[in-house]
Amino acid sequence: MRLAILAAAALLLPLPALAQTAQDDGIVVQGSLEKMSDWRVAETDHVIVYSNGSEAELKRISHNLERLHLLLSILLGTHGRPDPTLKLRVTLIGDTAEFDAMDLRNLRSRQGPFARAFPIQRYYDPREDGAVMAGSRIDQRITLDRGVSLANLGSREVNLETGLVESTLFGSSNPNGMDAAINQVTVPLSAEGRIYGGFAQHFLLTYFPMAYPRWYLDGFGEIFATIKVREDGKIEYGRAPEGLRKVTDWFRTYPVRDVLNGNYLKAGSRTRWTPYHAWVLAHYLFFSEERKGQLQAYLAAYSRGEGLEKAAQAFGDPGKLASDVARYDNSKVPWERLTYPPELAAEPIIRQLTRGQAAFVKGRLELGSRTTIPEGPAATPAIAARDRWLVKLRGDAGRYPTNLDAQLLLAEAECRSANAAECLAAADRALAVDGNSAGALNWKGVALTQQALAGPSPERAQRLRTARGFIVRANRIDSEAAGPLLSYYRSFADAGEAPPEVALEGLLKVVDTIPAAPGPRIMLGEAFARQGNGEAARRTLRSVAESGYDSPEKAKAQTLLGSMPE
Repeated sequence: MRLAILAAAALLLPLPALAQTAQDDGIVVQGSLEKMSDWRVAETDHVIVYSNGSEAELKRISHNLERLHLLLSILLGTHGRPDPTLKLRVTLIGDTAEFDAMDLRNLRSRQGPFARAFPIQRYYDPREDGAVMAGSRIDQRITLDRGVSLANLGSREVNLETGLVESTLFGSSNPNGMDAAINQVTVPLSAEGRIYGGFAQHFLLTYFPMAYPRWYLDGFGEIFATIKVREDGKIEYGRAPEGLRKVTDWFRTYPVRDVLNGNYLKAGSRTRWTPYHAWVLAHYLFFSEERKGQLQAYLAAYSRGEGLEKAAQAFGDPGKLASDVARYDNSKVPWERLTYPPELAAEPIIRQLTRGQAAFVKGRLELGSRTTIPEGPAATPAIAARDRWLVKLRGDAGRYPTNLDAQLLLAEAECRSANAAECLAAADRALAVDGNSAGALNWKGVALTQQALAGPSPERAQRLRTARGFIVRANRIDSEAAGPLLSYYRSFADAGEAPPEVALEGLLKVVDTIPAAPGPRIMLGEAFARQGNGEAARRTLRSVAESGYDSPEKAKAQTLLGSMPE
């Protein structure tokens, strides 16, 4: 179903007239050359990476992510298959203070819970228009024991609650240069490794979209967080993280039974569970020939909705498993090396962003956290925070009235906040900059759809046809974009109308290209249920309902599954 889905529907819908511009023999030059920013974007076959660090750093990280994609595709058997999925967008943000200030709430992903000394410094959101990930560009050191503090700490800052100490940029040549106390016990936390680990999790959720226990997603990511690309082109993976023995000695072993049955999730910040423990357990099960089949059976049972307690029976005697893991932790663990032809993971293409483009890189990341409103008591403060953010965004976009990125971001934020008039105004400003912008046409269609549904009933049918006309034009311009396909489907579903077959095919395509996004899967599951295809509906909904992450869509998926007859 990789079609220009709405092309047929477009022939049946009236299209709004396009304004004509008089032309003569001269030329008109609008605007001026814009100054460049310190932000760059690197693009490979499977990832797009934004950074305001050095170009060399950006090139290395984006190239390594492409190499990691190749490694995972070979290990998990997807190499050489047709790949319709959208590229992951990764943003590398300065230091931890800058990253934390963005308040990127992980609504659709959540690591741990880990011991307090291990703060989460990565953001991941499998959004319906393509997954995004962000992390700090700064390495850190985790302090297990502060020891006896030295008076001369220089300009370094220590977070006394978490024990975090700022270190150097990616690729530090002196990882031990942060000692700030006598007998201090610390371990490094690589920012680059967090990105690689997050990418591995994204790969699993994208190419094998099913429900996974959270501990396994964490552990799977940790296995590949330590990849090393050698100068001769070989990729090493599965190496133990630096400081593994320090952490496991400090926090001791963790009860394997409580991990497999999910009880560790109830411990919160009091837990002794760490990313290193997740590495040990996942690494053992991933590399063990004896346990590999049991792990597959465990994951399959969980994805079928059998629950963690029952799924854990696949490992047999829990006491023996615990002792095997403990012995593994105290032995020399294996790692592997892949040799590959360099052309299979080509170097990235890098370009520099203008100041206007760079001004809204962070805003696009923040949009997901700000416009997703939880249910219940948490809704009121979330709405207040969103509205404050919108006020600032409107001011920023107002300073860039001819900046397409600014107006598109504002239009999306307004439409996702159900501010139809404001969304329409921003979309029109974007169309004044580029009349063929698929994004602007889509958001104009969404705004008009919202106004039609809120308007008088007698006018609704005609106004919806007009709104869909803009969405169809957006699809004609960019038939691969998920936005118009979803907007077209929603224009029927939200109106209480049965979506036509072409709209359902568009929704199927979105799920095909963004498998990890929970929202489209909910809509597709509902569509299958309405058609009486219960098995397809359950298969589609389980990855959301049984997900290791408590996404805003999870409760609805569980309700839908619970209402369906077996």
